[in-house]
Amino acid sequence: QVQLVESGGGLVQPGGSLRLSCAASGRTFTSYTMGWFRQSPGKEREFVAAISRSDGSTYYADSVKGRFTISRDGAKNTVYLQMNSLKSEDTAVYCCAALRASSYYNGPLGPVHTSPKIYTYWGQGTQVTVSS
Repeated sequence: QVQLVESGGGLVQPGGSLRLSCAASGRTFTSYTMGWFRQSPGKEREFVAAISRSDGSTYYADSVKGRFTISRDGAKNTVYLQMNSLKSEDTAVYCCAALRASSYYNGPLGPVHTSPKIYTYWGQGTQVTVSS
């Protein structure tokens, strides 16, 4: 079993930056491919970014590419989402997620990793509000 706890959300002005953290506990952290998703009121959950368990390769939604960076620190069992040049449309609850260690999808990252259905473990989320 894996427990995920997000932190780092808050209120920021357009153009500002935030760094979200997702602390994992349970089994060996490096066994999991991790993802970040977000959800706004009235909208479906949206993929943001993913990072591979094997080589640290990354995959991003087009809407955040060039502005957001996903990374992981194995020693701290934590995955990060650095968000720069924030826009009002980035306002959402951000959740981290992890694949099961035995998941078929623990391979090269691709479009399949944008689906929340393949992720087994989820955190509770942290609110990000971008507003002046």
